[in-house]
Amino acid sequence: MKDQLDALQLEALGAIHSAADLNVLERIRVDFLGKKGRLSAILGGMGRLSTEERPLVGALANKVKARIEEALEAQRLDLEEQQIARRLEAEHIDVTMPGRFVPPGRLHPLTSTTDRIVDVFVGLGFTVATGPQIETDYYNFEALNTPADHPARDMQDTFYLSDGLVLRTQTSSVQIRYMEENEPPIRICAPGRVYRRDQVTNRHSPVFHQVEILAVDEEITFGDLKGTLTFFTQELFGDRPVRFRPSYFPFTEPSAEVDVQCRFCGGRGCRVCSHTGWLEIAGCGMVDPNVFQAVGYDPEKVQGFAAGMGIERIAMLLYDISDIRLFYTNDWRFLRQF
Repeated sequence: MKDQLDALQLEALGAIHSAADLNVLERIRVDFLGKKGRLSAILGGMGRLSTEERPLVGALANKVKARIEEALEAQRLDLEEQQIARRLEAEHIDVTMPGRFVPPGRLHPLTSTTDRIVDVFVGLGFTVATGPQIETDYYNFEALNTPADHPARDMQDTFYLSDGLVLRTQTSSVQIRYMEENEPPIRICAPGRVYRRDQVTNRHSPVFHQVEILAVDEEITFGDLKGTLTFFTQELFGDRPVRFRPSYFPFTEPSAEVDVQCRFCGGRGCRVCSHTGWLEIAGCGMVDPNVFQAVGYDPEKVQGFAAGMGIERIAMLLYDISDIRLFYTNDWRFLRQF
């Protein structure tokens, strides 16, 4: 049995030394030292030895096993170093070579315009709020004081879906959802995509974007609304006159349209402002008491104002763009100008 152990050691060391990779080395380990390996098979015959021989053979077997394990570990470390060296050689990077030029990306003009608008309101203490684009009739119309038979529904051509759902026609629905979950005071800014059944023209699109603002507290006045929107308009368009014209929206009373003096003609009248000297940028008003009642607020205790504007409209005025369709064609000649 001593001769068998010596022969096993020589064979194992030779196989280990010639192992070319870690997988082969692992197979050698299992073959010689595994539970069903060749060393275990030899030691299985120790029962035939005399009482005096067993300790000697056992000690020799332990030495053989330790020598094989030592050789396995040394070869494993050597193979791992070789593997790392080959990988470093294959992945070598010449840091002296010039890099490839990758042109920087640009924000889409609608994205950058949205960011500019939101930044102004966030600076005034407003919090950004969002809501789903697929809405229920309740949030899109009814809670905003626009029941099924209300003539104001004719102002908006709606995409109706199944199960009483609609593609939201305005981001005003975000106001309702936010007020249902939060108590006054509230100041939110809600940018988002909206949908209406409009024909595609240079001024209209069935898909566009809005930014809505809402402020609710115990002592909110129309003067607060005028001050907020005047500041916002002058931050975006410069120090230009702003005017508020009486208008109508079902969810605000009183309501107004917001105009800024035409930046192209300085109020003298031109093609851009249809020779009026003014550019319409937003609709606004004091929140109707019925809207407060829909969300569980007491209209005798709180007041609020709301305003909404089209982002495409603002971007067209800021950058003198005459066709809304340019925003959606992904024409690099157009986009690279921003």
